Amino acid sequence: MKYMNNPQAEKNIQVAKELPFDIFQKIANLEWDTLLFFYGVMVGVGGLSFIGYLGVASHQLYGSINPTVANILVGIASAFIDNGTIMLSVLTMAPDISQGQWLLVTLTAGVGGSMLAIGSAAGVGLMGQAKGIYTFVSHLKWTPAIALGYAGSIAAHFLINGRYF
Repeated sequence: MKYMNNPQAEKNIQVAKELPFDIFQKIANLEWDTLLFFYGVMVGVGGLSFIGYLGVASHQLYGSINPTVANILVGIASAFIDNGTIMLSVLTMAPDISQGQWLLVTLTAGVGGSMLAIGSAAGVGLMGQAKGIYTFVSHLKWTPAIALGYAGSIAAHFLINGRYF
């Protein structure tokens, strides 16, 4: 099978077939820019909290609109911004919400982060490891199915955990 006529991708696949899987080697091969990206966003969240922007965001999200709508919007935002960073931001905001809402924001940030490959650490890491095979554009074909799963997971959450709201 040809991968978009990409000789490098075909070479990577051939090498992968010949070498055994070694998780320590994979971790050792992570690029510094990927690691520094995640470090940078975590420092950025701390900075936003320090200067007060997360407090303003918390007031706008959880003080002005329904927490359920806010948590669904947080999930959608996590498709564009790393879901770990989004969840760290919400935890830093520490809104006064029910246990069901905390479960909902955790669900939406996790599933919403998968709508685009850039919204999840796993997607960014996979793109870094599988150069030319797994790309942002190749992930987009799954976005409608993931969005349907996103909506379905929220509905299932309300059915199963409705007592926590």
